[in-house]
Amino acid sequence: MKKLKFFSLSLFLAVLWGCSDNDDEKNYQVELDAAVKNIHENLQRDLSTDVPSLSVYAVSPKGTYFSTVTGTNGSAVTPNTYFRFASNTKNFTSAAILKMMQDGWLSLDDKITANIPGTTVPYTPDVADWNFPNKNQITIRQILQHNAGIYDLSNDITQYNVGGETYTDHMLETSPDHQFTTGEYVKLLTDHHLTYGAPNTVYHYSNTGFSILGEIIARIYSQRTNSTKTYGDYMYDHVVGPSSKKPLNIKFPELATDTQLPAPYVKGLIRYNDHNEITDKKNASAHIAEGNGIGNMITLTDYIRTLMKGENVLYASSAELMRTSKGPATTSQYALGCSNFAGIGYGHNGATEGYLSLMTYDPKTDVSIIVLLPFWDLTSTAKFEKCVTTLNVTGLEIKKRLGY
Repeated sequence: MKKLKFFSLSLFLAVLWGCSDNDDEKNYQVELDAAVKNIHENLQRDLSTDVPSLSVYAVSPKGTYFSTVTGTNGSAVTPNTYFRFASNTKNFTSAAILKMMQDGWLSLDDKITANIPGTTVPYTPDVADWNFPNKNQITIRQILQHNAGIYDLSNDITQYNVGGETYTDHMLETSPDHQFTTGEYVKLLTDHHLTYGAPNTVYHYSNTGFSILGEIIARIYSQRTNSTKTYGDYMYDHVVGPSSKKPLNIKFPELATDTQLPAPYVKGLIRYNDHNEITDKKNASAHIAEGNGIGNMITLTDYIRTLMKGENVLYASSAELMRTSKGPATTSQYALGCSNFAGIGYGHNGATEGYLSLMTYDPKTDVSIIVLLPFWDLTSTAKFEKCVTTLNVTGLEIKKRLGY
């Protein structure tokens, strides 16, 4: 089954509808419910099909609001419903790297071939399989910015593919329980000399780059604890677990066999020309550190609000760095694992089979927005793009209905 790669999100301005001139007289819940219902109806009309659900969770100085619409064949979603939040994981990985920077465990501008501070062990393995193009020139910061030139094996088939599919999709089809490793991805980069170019000469989104960051996190944490640790261990111990500054019930599964979402959860759905596919069970080991996160709308809200305010694992100055440190080749609003969605806020979005989501916080208005659309329409590229852009349409409209 051929998957479509992640599309950049375009911003669309929606028209304000039914608003009062007096903020004090507005019923914001009614406003938001009307907006979500209208967006959902428009999406169903444009796609000519039932859309399972569209949900939004907004926290603002004017209150906390949840609004959801369920299609004819959809299941109910609540703020506590779990889903796979895909590339929003990259923001968590960036937070982990920046926390390690705060703690003196790494320097953002270290080459990834340099030794981990205080050790004789390099950030990345010094073995032949890891001699991928331009490795000696790449820094940690450049990978966070997608300015490292690292080829994206999960999304891109232009330089390397297996029967017209990405390596990841091919392996998931032929061996669904395959335990992926960063090492096997990197070996493909090395063996086939895959690259987008020298660092800081090109901006290109790369899941594989963030997989390498996950390996770096695991290697640093292993050295600091003098034991074998994984990316998930660090995330649990220092970013989201009970001993972290802001404990959150967020998971980062790493085992191929760990495919079950916690209850209650919403199933993802993909529409093809000849059939539909439910996608709740997933081998997330293919996407460690770049797309393996699981959470709900409340936990994502608590995370992004406290993180961006400097009330979580990052100092306010580190959160500012996350939002603003763009690479010289960057052509988008992407900084350190963090996008600026114009008119909505800072954060990330995510697209993994059957799930689309958006996680943002706007420091100027103190508004956070989480959008969830558990649906992909792959009957055409245009229809999939319509699903993706619905996230931004919803975020913009919700802020407008709240008066921002």
